[in-house]
Amino acid sequence: MSHVIEMLGIRKEFPGIVANDDIYLRVEEGEIHAILGENGAGKSTLMSILFGLYKADKGVIKVRGKEVSIKSPNDAYALGIGMVHQHFQLVHNFTVAENIILGKEGGFVYDIRKASRKIKEISERYGLQIEPDMVIEDITVGMQQRVEILKMLYRDADILIFDEPTAVLTPQEIDELIEIMKNLAKEGKSIILITHKLDEIKRTAKRCTVIRRGKFIGEVDVASTSAQEMAAMMVGRPVSFVVEKEKREPGEVMLEVKDLNVRNNKGVLGVKDFSLAIRSGEIVGIAGVDGNGQTELVEAITGLRKIESGSVLFKGEDITSLSIKDRNDRGLGHIPEDRQKRGLVLGAPLTTNMVIKDFDRPPFSRKGLLNQEAIREYSASIVKEFDVRSGEGIDSLAGKLSGGNQQKAIIGREVTKDPDVLIAVQPTRGLDVGAIEFIHKALVTQRDKGKAVLLVSFELDEIFNLSDRIAVINAGRLVDIVKTEDTDVHKVGLMMAGIKSEKEEAK
Repeated sequence: MSHVIEMLGIRKEFPGIVANDDIYLRVEEGEIHAILGENGAGKSTLMSILFGLYKADKGVIKVRGKEVSIKSPNDAYALGIGMVHQHFQLVHNFTVAENIILGKEGGFVYDIRKASRKIKEISERYGLQIEPDMVIEDITVGMQQRVEILKMLYRDADILIFDEPTAVLTPQEIDELIEIMKNLAKEGKSIILITHKLDEIKRTAKRCTVIRRGKFIGEVDVASTSAQEMAAMMVGRPVSFVVEKEKREPGEVMLEVKDLNVRNNKGVLGVKDFSLAIRSGEIVGIAGVDGNGQTELVEAITGLRKIESGSVLFKGEDITSLSIKDRNDRGLGHIPEDRQKRGLVLGAPLTTNMVIKDFDRPPFSRKGLLNQEAIREYSASIVKEFDVRSGEGIDSLAGKLSGGNQQKAIIGREVTKDPDVLIAVQPTRGLDVGAIEFIHKALVTQRDKGKAVLLVSFELDEIFNLSDRIAVINAGRLVDIVKTEDTDVHKVGLMMAGIKSEKEEAK
């Protein structure tokens, strides 16, 4: 089968870092080809070169056997290459149709109706199921991603690059996206899938190119290569997929919410009469389909959202009316769901972000003056321990880090503070298997030190691997709390749908 893409001996260097070092990639026509690598391995840089966002310092690119020079995204689209970026490029108050034709329709007048008809036809052909007149801010993240796919197809791209496409999707949306990619491949589209999720590679790709620290490690046939083998190629060592933790008896109640009622952004109750106690030395997992009150619950506990009624107790003290800072100072840690909106100041360097909650206290400041040496030393220790990779080290702007490295920076900051209660929301979202293994161990270590951990995750495997008890939420209400050892995925899945037990289902 002929190669539609060949990237031969690609090298790209930034100040202080070689992002791509003699990398080779060959993609066949009509295949789904995965690029596997750790956070910061150089996957996105390689694809940004193919899409014309960066120019390679060395190497050759061939499209359909012909050597080409791709100087811009317009050059890429002219060659039939499109890209869905990890962070979507959409105007939120525009409609689907307006976003898709933005930059495509020339002249002073464009026919929005004609464009909408074409968009609807493409949507139906590939099973995207999205209406052209919907406004971006009113649709789900999964639907926004479909708009990005439609942008490529509207421009007649037949080589489609997906950069970490499942990082912000729910399990159901991931299943739907995989089906969409398979449909596109059946229609003759060639797909390059950038990911570090081995199960998704197993479900979708024919072949896989592995990159580690900017270097080409090898190309494998996915069907005949185990997940363990690919993981070892990716991180350079064997990786354990099982979380090791000893059984232990939890201690005193560290965090308790009583009869909590919280309104969502639409003004209706997103959390209803919710009560839960978390004790020292245990991890309690919140299981539920995305959008069932998890965000409102966490924001109420951390002080980001006003509580309608009920109370939040921290080590027996009522903190319902305390500020976010007062809660932090008492020992409440928070790994937020949205790392860019809540977790980091993107325009500030890592040094600022690592001490952003503690800059007003020793050793980081004294008598109103910042101690830059202490800040830099502390930041460097977090970056080293949590393997946060960036071109300019601790001076890198947070916004210039890859999504996975942003996540590791936040987790490093929160865990290093050694909080008495750590609320971890989607802590491994966007992380590779090596980093996931490390973060899971870090959370279990917090538990074993007698800390309390509240884990919110949409990955049921993660909930079952880490949690001592599981609290299931549906439509903002607590369905039940069960010991992990006394239940299974099927039972929890039923509870997530609002069914408390199989016995009740039969009624």
